[in-house]
Amino acid sequence: MGAAAAPARVSAAALRARRMPLLALGFVALVSGALAGLARLGWVVPLPHADLALLHGPLMVSGFFGTVIGLERASALGRRWVFLGPLASGLGGLALVAGLPVPAGAALLVVAAVVLSVASWRVWRFQPAGFTATMAGAAGCWLVGNLLWLAGAPIQAAVVWWMLFLVLTIAGERLELSRFRPPNRWAAPTFALIVALLAGGGLLAVAAPEAGLRLAGAGLAGLAAWLVRFDVARHTVRGTGLPRYVAACLLSGYAWLAVAGVLAAAAGEGFYDAALHALFLGFVFAMVFGHAPIILPAVLRLAVPFGAVLYLPLAALHLGVALRVAGVLSDEIALRQWGGAANVAAIALFIVLTASRVLRGR
Repeated sequence: MGAAAAPARVSAAALRARRMPLLALGFVALVSGALAGLARLGWVVPLPHADLALLHGPLMVSGFFGTVIGLERASALGRRWVFLGPLASGLGGLALVAGLPVPAGAALLVVAAVVLSVASWRVWRFQPAGFTATMAGAAGCWLVGNLLWLAGAPIQAAVVWWMLFLVLTIAGERLELSRFRPPNRWAAPTFALIVALLAGGGLLAVAAPEAGLRLAGAGLAGLAAWLVRFDVARHTVRGTGLPRYVAACLLSGYAWLAVAGVLAAAAGEGFYDAALHALFLGFVFAMVFGHAPIILPAVLRLAVPFGAVLYLPLAALHLGVALRVAGVLSDEIALRQWGGAANVAAIALFIVLTASRVLRGR
């Protein structure tokens, strides 16, 4: 038994040695982006350079999420060239943190989006299905957003496409799992209509950012309703242990997705900050919290034993988003500041607890 198990342990260690540096680059973008976000709220935090506060969005979306999603996709495909994607996005985020010219970092992020788009398109060609098409479209949205940012377009236009990148990536993954539910004749056409609204919002945002944000907001609200109706989480939440925790993350994230959609559709740029952070923090990070115990074993061959303590950062995350949204709606800067601080604390606590669970698992 011992002799047979040894090669597997060496293989897993070698795999981690190749992939951990890419993940570390993503975490550099995460930490720097979080500090930049606190600086934008008025907190006094150490920054490598003053302009970093203006790069909060690109660091979080492209530097961190682009690297993590690219690494996950490359690990699933097992093709070496696909790892060039997370390498480029990680180096692009590092370039922004180091204070290199913004176009240099943006160009690397464009390269990363091209690699992810090509890889996702090839997956769709090999397995034509609604969920593979959705994830290929999501990668294309990231590419469009990065190109708009590199070209100097209004940042609001790029942000709408970045929103679509993350939202459609998650929607594609949930659509894949919905295949295991009993078929429903309304599921596919309504999902296609929602994707059309989201894509229309992105296209409109290029010429009229606020109008595009409103239309995309209608799509976000519709997607939240679709996920609540058709996602398996509404059933697995009745279970125990890890399945119940994952479902709680998903369903609570869908609630913030609905809030983001309603705010964006009803108020446009009037509640821009509240809509964006309800989406990127309340929805996207809730998905991260829920999927990390599943993704880490697949990407790094590291088990994450479940513990009820993981509910603590989830609760802190939602408290922070609630304070942030309430601060925007009431025009109270203190609520926004403490909401932002609570969100950073929640992410940090999640990382610490996950690391401790990994060590316990080993």
